[in-house]
Amino acid sequence: MSDAFRELLKKVGSGNHTNKDLTRTEAFQAAEMMLLHQATPAQIGAFLISHRIKRPTGIELAGMLDAYDELGPKLQPINNSQKVIIFGTPYDGHSRFSPIIPITALILTAAGVPVILHGGDRMPTKEGIPLIEVWQGLGLYWNRYDIPQIQNILEKTHLGFVYIPHHFPLAQQIVPYRSQIGKRPPLSTLELIWCPYAGQSHIISGFVHPPTEQMFQDAHTLRGVTTYTTVKGLEGSPDLPRDRAVIVGHTNPHQKFERTILHSWDYGLGGKDFPLPETNPELITEIQATLQGKPSEMTKSAIWNGGFYLWHCGICPDLETGLAKAEQMIITQEVAEKLKQIKAACN
Repeated sequence: MSDAFRELLKKVGSGNHTNKDLTRTEAFQAAEMMLLHQATPAQIGAFLISHRIKRPTGIELAGMLDAYDELGPKLQPINNSQKVIIFGTPYDGHSRFSPIIPITALILTAAGVPVILHGGDRMPTKEGIPLIEVWQGLGLYWNRYDIPQIQNILEKTHLGFVYIPHHFPLAQQIVPYRSQIGKRPPLSTLELIWCPYAGQSHIISGFVHPPTEQMFQDAHTLRGVTTYTTVKGLEGSPDLPRDRAVIVGHTNPHQKFERTILHSWDYGLGGKDFPLPETNPELITEIQATLQGKPSEMTKSAIWNGGFYLWHCGICPDLETGLAKAEQMIITQEVAEKLKQIKAACN
């Protein structure tokens, strides 16, 4: 048993009236001791559920991210004038709507914007479809490569994927606790703003509840992150919805946080978000049809997301131009060709 960890556990787990927030240094120590298993399984489980009940703070997230930076993998800076986009998508995946992020990533990389994704396998408590399974269905097996190989693929194709079970086993060994405590731990929030890249980046994170967005802002400010975006997206992902207003928070050139609210129906793309099919093969068939330019509700979602991010990342001067470019890239199968290029580089 770790006496030092016990003191941190006592601080967050002493009840509604007497618990206390951790300092940034204490949060770093707690995350480090959990990742290195210097704390016992009983202590780790107790901490994760106590911390969830207390609710994490931006300061605590900053300290835990410090530990992730020290112990986790880091892809190295690549030669590109564009900041690398880091998409923060919930590790426990989608269970209601089809993930659009893989198509968005292909659109951005085809336009010259580097993208890094990260995540793992099916994960408690939601057990939704993770991004790794979507990529595998499309013929990309990120789980087969080590970090130097991912680095090489990123440099050649502008796309990379950090696969937690293989690339960050220290974090993977904490995953079983999610099932055992029956709730998402605060680590699920941390993962949305983790950046496994050492160069200039633009962190784009999805969220569901407004307090989470405030935690993102506080943690980023403490850690000196000046370029980031928050999206009230589908199932907590950065996927933009089409059947409700899009709420995006972002830093401007003056490092001030501001919001943009958009409505897909104002651009002729309104409609229902594409539901998640019952099986993975059905989902992959729909994605492949979209990449081939077949008109569908998923294609509309791909244009809506791709066009927004082309504009938001500075490739297009306005949203209308971004939407037109995304649609053209899909129709001409430029996006499908990008997938072929990445598969060739991986092979």
